[in-house]
Amino acid sequence: MHDIDPDFTALPLRALADAALGRAADLGAEHADFRLERIRSQTLRLHDAALETALDADDVGLSVRVVKNGTWGFAAGIDLTPAGAARVAEQAVEVAAVAAAVNREPIELAPEPAHGERTWVSAYETDPFTVPTADKIALLAGWSRRLLDDPRVDHVDASLLQVKENKFFADLAGTVTTQQRVRVHNVLNGVAVRDGAFDTMRTLAPPVGRGYEWLTGKHWDWEGELAALPELLAEKLAAPSVEPGTYDVVVDPSNLWLTIHESIGHATELDRALGYEAAYAGTSFATPDKLGTLRYGSDVMNVTGDRTAEHGLATIGYDDEGVATQAFDIVTGGIFTGYQTDRRIARLTGASRSNGCAFADAASSMPIQRMANVSLQPAPDGPGVDELISGVDRGVYIVGDKSWSIDMQRYNFQFTGQRFYRIENGRLAGQLRDVAYQATTTDFWNSMEAVGGPQTYVLGGAFNCGKGQPGQVAPVSHGTPAALFRGVNILNTLKEAGN
Repeated sequence: MHDIDPDFTALPLRALADAALGRAADLGAEHADFRLERIRSQTLRLHDAALETALDADDVGLSVRVVKNGTWGFAAGIDLTPAGAARVAEQAVEVAAVAAAVNREPIELAPEPAHGERTWVSAYETDPFTVPTADKIALLAGWSRRLLDDPRVDHVDASLLQVKENKFFADLAGTVTTQQRVRVHNVLNGVAVRDGAFDTMRTLAPPVGRGYEWLTGKHWDWEGELAALPELLAEKLAAPSVEPGTYDVVVDPSNLWLTIHESIGHATELDRALGYEAAYAGTSFATPDKLGTLRYGSDVMNVTGDRTAEHGLATIGYDDEGVATQAFDIVTGGIFTGYQTDRRIARLTGASRSNGCAFADAASSMPIQRMANVSLQPAPDGPGVDELISGVDRGVYIVGDKSWSIDMQRYNFQFTGQRFYRIENGRLAGQLRDVAYQATTTDFWNSMEAVGGPQTYVLGGAFNCGKGQPGQVAPVSHGTPAALFRGVNILNTLKEAGN
């Protein structure tokens, strides 16, 4: 395990927290918590092996959140002195005093034991910020030139995003946490143009809670993926357009993670289900009256929320309310059995404890309830992808994510993908184009006949899940095996667009 960066621990963390929390207590706050964050990020983008963007950012600040007379107050600042921290606490209490006039619901927080002083560091091998930027650019450029050397590829876009997040948290109850996590996301996208038509093919490597080792081939077969990409792209460009209709569908983890995110992950956020989140992408059909009774999916559907999964993008030791993170059930044997919660939302429903889903994307943001690593569990002795495909007479195999659409209740949706294969008599029979699958959430998951075994399980995800107003972004992973669905409606996207 790595040590917390010394340039972060050299900041006067405890002195700032003591000043802020002491001032909040003196002003009568019933609850107060303090965060100091440093978020380092680097973005590299290349087009046709030439550097277009190299952006380094370093965001440092502190914030104080209080409950005073049953009302939230929040303030943030960048003055990293005890006097500055105390002023931010005063401002947070002032915000609570002003907001009390319009507050109709007293804020109560679900209990959480004090954890004392804790340190947590995510699982990674090589800090990407210790690798010279020139070396990273050279790697991306070399990969791009390799693709461009193939006459079937006309253009290549390459990118690398990396983040190191440091957080210090303290509250009046006595929890003090210092945490560090690292994440990376690397993508190459090939473009082919032939006879007035064009198409793209993107690498499938997901974003991960790892370090630079992710780009070295130790944990992902970059050589194999890059070698296969030109032929896959050429085949896609020449593929026939799909005939719309009802098909059996085998969905690869590289596509299914996004369907999980949109139709399960967001739908089972309790603040959304209660109507407290509506401005950004709506509420949820999975309302509390359905908990324990709704058949969300078939018997083989088991979904967990987990903020402890190794290398997960939403994985952390303690959330932004000082709650020790956990794993918990969301769907069990197809039945809807659990929500994701933070302390305030958990208390509204009488829960004994939050399951640790509070997160703020910067010191300047107030923590809100955010998604855990929501994952579909594999069958312990389940089939491989080839065996799933062998059980289909007429179907489509879907690989890689692309565009999607879902309604404001997280119920009606359609998804496309990177590439699609026709399945005939249990075998792949070439690529198809212009494919989207459409369903309601419960119809789709109830049509799931089989999930693959652990050998098919992949942890996918995204850096940029959006929520809240003002909007915040959060990283989140979704693990899933391959899965077989029966009788899914397949659309032809060209015909749907009137072409």
